[in-house]
Amino acid sequence: MATFTIRGKNIEVTPALHDYVEKKVGKVTKYFDNVGEITVLLTVSKDRHIVEVTVPVQGILLRGQEATMDMYTSIDLVIEKIERQIRKYKTKLEKRFREGSIRTEMMTPPAKPVEEDEAVVIKTKRFVVKPMDVQEAIMQMNLLNHDFFVYRDDKTEDVNVVYKRKDGKYGLIESGL
Repeated sequence: MATFTIRGKNIEVTPALHDYVEKKVGKVTKYFDNVGEITVLLTVSKDRHIVEVTVPVQGILLRGQEATMDMYTSIDLVIEKIERQIRKYKTKLEKRFREGSIRTEMMTPPAKPVEEDEAVVIKTKRFVVKPMDVQEAIMQMNLLNHDFFVYRDDKTEDVNVVYKRKDGKYGLIESGL
């Protein structure tokens, strides 16, 4: 059984709401053998009910966010979004796993602070920089719906960054000498 961290911001997480989140979000566990701690943030801002869900599973990180006028509707929509992500990438993951390039270690929640003297850091995330190839890094970046992704190259062991360019193509920043 997956573990849940359910937090509310400007909303009290009632037992009924907590049970509904566990029931709905728990559906994603049927797709994978190993599921890490599922994080759910329920926020009420003005008339918007926002649900953010993060699910670490078998080397990938599924993330979705939805906002509607009703919390239960937002929960339903974010689960649909995550299930679409699973369906979209399941074939790619299975293909890559058959080819031997997917690692099945669990991805741990975010973890590496970045500090600058002149700039103010407003958010810090920690994460494990996993060994993978550039295609897997691009898949992870798209799965997270981010503009860039930091990873460790599986051949050179260098930390690299893949990013989405304005023209829709991808760029790669390689570290090393």
